[in-house]
Amino acid sequence: MGLSRRDAPLGLAPGSVSDWREYARRRLPRQFFDYIDGAAGEEITMRANAAALAGVSIRQRVLRDVSKRSLVTNILGEDLAMPVILAPVGLAGVYRRRGEAQAARAASAFGIPFCESTVSICGIEEVAAASSRPLWFQLYVMRDRAYAADLMARAAAAGATVLVLTVDLPVVGARYRDWRNGLEGTLGLGASIRKSCDFVSHPAWALDVGVLGKPLSFGNLERAVPGASDPTAFKTWVDAQFDPSVTWDDLAWVRDNWKGKILLKGVLDEEDAREAVRRGVDGLVVSNHGGRQLDSAPAVAKALPAVAEAIAGITGSDFALLADGGVRSGSDILKYLALGAKAVLVGRPWAWALAARGGSGVSAMLGTLKAELDVALALAGENEVTDLGRKNLSVP
Repeated sequence: MGLSRRDAPLGLAPGSVSDWREYARRRLPRQFFDYIDGAAGEEITMRANAAALAGVSIRQRVLRDVSKRSLVTNILGEDLAMPVILAPVGLAGVYRRRGEAQAARAASAFGIPFCESTVSICGIEEVAAASSRPLWFQLYVMRDRAYAADLMARAAAAGATVLVLTVDLPVVGARYRDWRNGLEGTLGLGASIRKSCDFVSHPAWALDVGVLGKPLSFGNLERAVPGASDPTAFKTWVDAQFDPSVTWDDLAWVRDNWKGKILLKGVLDEEDAREAVRRGVDGLVVSNHGGRQLDSAPAVAKALPAVAEAIAGITGSDFALLADGGVRSGSDILKYLALGAKAVLVGRPWAWALAARGGSGVSAMLGTLKAELDVALALAGENEVTDLGRKNLSVP
């Protein structure tokens, strides 16, 4: 009988994205592992993202000259070594010491963009200094418009070129793992003791993050909550800032405060996609927030083709249609490209790799995705990722 991932010796090098997840699970306190690993409600949508991708079959071709292959693509005027962007992930600095800076350094060395989350531990200035290429910056439209405008100004001053405006979070989804672990609400005495014991039982993490990784505050929000001494105070402010009154008309305000490219992240509906194009955005991310918002929302692989078709006649060749959700291999990347995306965002995979081995883990994980994508491209009989389309899928 073979070893399960749970029983596999830690000395063996991680291979697949699933391996990185298991290494992260062992290294992180439960509340932080569950924060990145979990989703909303019964986590139906999160599972559906992976299941929908698994249900897509690649059309394998033979006896085609695939001796010369390229994974290079161009998104919003930027050349990417492969069609992947590191998605915005909150709290990454609690997975490894100065986590966002480590991940940004790995991404830029690999030749792909890193997107800084509003709720990162490391501020935009620190992360920009760690990167050799321009960052992307993720933003919510906050109730405090002045502070949101200040964040955009800071991102622009730090050299960010793309604003990723997250539009699927007017309210926070019901994330029960976070509730059970005390990230949402309060804990009783017994649960608080268990939480403390969880921290103590992960000494390597505690030293790396809790001692060497300070300050542990949301670097982009320190001006909003002056004097706060722990992330809980920042989270209280953030939760109060999600604005359910935001409408399409607020895009004009964003454009007044941001002169670079704008992507809307969180679009699943064809009508919303057409409206976004009419409003002049530069691209869309077809996304259900990794299943962390509306449980039973459509899987991204199911929604993407309809969105791509809906905007096909009203966008130019430079429009960036991207996708995220459930990517766990290079083959998954190819499937999203064949379904209509120009590139994908990956979130959980880089967070797991970061937690496991820091920036070197992110680099290794990206290397795996690149190698897998290259193999999938060759076996699909193609030479360029930019040539992928529905013709590369096997339709039952």
